[in-house]
Amino acid sequence: MSPRLRKTVVLVGMPGSGKTAVGTALSRRLAAAFRDSDEEIVRAAQMPIAEIFARDGEAFFRDREAEVLRRLLDGPPAVLSTGGGAFLLERNRAAIAARGVSVWLDADLDLLWSRVRHKDTRPLLRSADPRATLAALHAARAPYYALADLRVQALPGASIEAMAGRVLAALRTRPDVLEDDA
Repeated sequence: MSPRLRKTVVLVGMPGSGKTAVGTALSRRLAAAFRDSDEEIVRAAQMPIAEIFARDGEAFFRDREAEVLRRLLDGPPAVLSTGGGAFLLERNRAAIAARGVSVWLDADLDLLWSRVRHKDTRPLLRSADPRATLAALHAARAPYYALADLRVQALPGASIEAMAGRVLAALRTRPDVLEDDA
């Protein structure tokens, strides 16, 4: 029997840290719904995030992101993957703390770069030197991610399933998150 979620598990971290892949595997293990805040924003706006950034700017995007995040947190407990910048805003951290548990997937810069360097879907990395941009984002965001309820180190070479297991083990340290079926 798999444990039942009492509250939403919110995965936070840098682009490329594995939030979507690990979140999907974790949701299967918990027999819980998987939600991706970025996908929900794309669906609502009917355009890619990069276009939202280009057309309306980052501030507009962050406002929509906060709205979607609150809506998802108000739903039944699930596993929720957030965009890399979502946890930076105090209003989002407060909403997550009130209704869920935050888990930082902490990946080092080399691992992140190996995962995102060939993708053009990351609007904040569209720069003359994307690795330097990623390094600057990593340095600026890490103190915010460190405010998460739980931290799970992303290991190079660890499979998605192994990482989901590491997150599940971290969640078991919180009696308010999981309820084991007897």
